[in-house]
Amino acid sequence: MIEDVKKEAGALMKKAVEALATEFQKIRTGRAHPSLLDHIQVSYYGSAVPLKQVANVSAEDARTLLVQVWDKAMATVVDKAIRESDLGLNPNTAGMSIRVPMPPLTEERRRDLLKVVRHEAELAKVAVRNARRDANKDLEALVKEKLVSEDDERRAHDAIQKLTDQYIKDIDDVLARKEQDMMAV
Repeated sequence: MIEDVKKEAGALMKKAVEALATEFQKIRTGRAHPSLLDHIQVSYYGSAVPLKQVANVSAEDARTLLVQVWDKAMATVVDKAIRESDLGLNPNTAGMSIRVPMPPLTEERRRDLLKVVRHEAELAKVAVRNARRDANKDLEALVKEKLVSEDDERRAHDAIQKLTDQYIKDIDDVLARKEQDMMAV
């Protein structure tokens, strides 16, 4: 029973770290990265689909993304979707290829993005702490039902706290890497 509570808490904490890493991929740095366009939806014959289902996205060089659509009719739709996204990009279309140059980030924009990154990291930490709180409540419920002893509960609380500390450290490491990546010119 205690192991199940620990496993569940660990799984929730791991998901929080993975979700943070996914969010960080959406926040752009100065370099071109294909995952920057992952969240863009395009209208494909009346239904909204992710960009990667209608085109291949690759990094042509450090400052340019190359989007190669599979259907020539979709080139203008993809171009429009990229322009209207929240990324502030200005793509150039040539036939079935769309080049998306990445403008260099200004110092002010980098600082704004750092605030966003830190906020996302704090939300991940809150998710980890919530998982710890839920696990501790589950342990207390097991003690009330007399399914485990108080000594076992105390040891389990310590183990869950160590797990929490490890995942908070992982979040701090991911945050430090992203901050360093964003401030590199």
